[in-house]
Amino acid sequence: MPAERVAMRQAREIICLKFSAGLKTREIARRLGLAPSTVRETLRRFESAGLSWPLPDGMSDTDLEAALYGNRGSKRGHRGHAEPDWLLVHRELRRKHVTLLIVWDEYIAANPGGYSYSRFCELYRGFEAKLSPRCGKRTSPASGSSSITPATGSRLSSTG
Repeated sequence: MPAERVAMRQAREIICLKFSAGLKTREIARRLGLAPSTVRETLRRFESAGLSWPLPDGMSDTDLEAALYGNRGSKRGHRGHAEPDWLLVHRELRRKHVTLLIVWDEYIAANPGGYSYSRFCELYRGFEAKLSPRCGKRTSPASGSSSITPATGSRLSSTG
């Protein structure tokens, strides 16, 4: 699960403690109650943004946040690969002799840098789990909802 962004107040404190006080990453983490990996990630972002200490006088929290997190390339939580049309995948799988492997082969031919087969299957199963029972998932009829009498072959409702 991706880590949350640190508050800009904490980012400033991390940067200040590292460059002004010269503290080590673990000590900064202990003082601020953060994980050492969070401190390292903030410092890595600071360096990759091309910023230097001391920060410019007019740099607001919004400017600092844009510098630290602005070049991420995509929205948080957005998948990095071309997303298949899961409803179309679902419809294709309802056809005779069509498997996830066949559909994935077609997907990867159209998107060479796409999801691996295992990830494709995992994402499809997640999509399938969100479908309502009326949207094409195979379900067995509720037991006792109707029965066939052997003598006449007519259906009798047991619900009343």
